[in-house]
Amino acid sequence: MNDREMLQPRAAHNVIMENRRVMSLSGVRDVDSFDEQTVVVLTEMGELTIRGVKLHISRLDQDTGEMLLDGEISELIYSDAVDEPKGFFARLFR
Repeated sequence: MNDREMLQPRAAHNVIMENRRVMSLSGVRDVDSFDEQTVVVLTEMGELTIRGVKLHISRLDQDTGEMLLDGEISELIYSDAVDEPKGFFARLFR
C-alpha cells in the first residue's frame, strides 16, 4: 500500500461516545494493541490511541470495521496514517 492509499479513506470513520463510558467506532481496519489503560486502533483516518481506565473491547467486527469499547475514557489521540521515520539516523539521512 503506498502513501496515497493510506491517506484515502476506504469507508466512513465515525466515533460516537456516550458519557465517556461507551464508544462506538466505525472504519476500524485493525487493532494494533490493547490493555486496560490503552487501546491503539488503525482506522480509515489514521491511528487512534484511546486512553483511560478499565478499557474493554466488547465487540469487534473486522468484516464491517465496527468496534464497541467501554470503560472510563479519558483521551483520544489521532496520528497520521503515514509512517514517518522516527529514529535519529532516519531523520539525519532523509
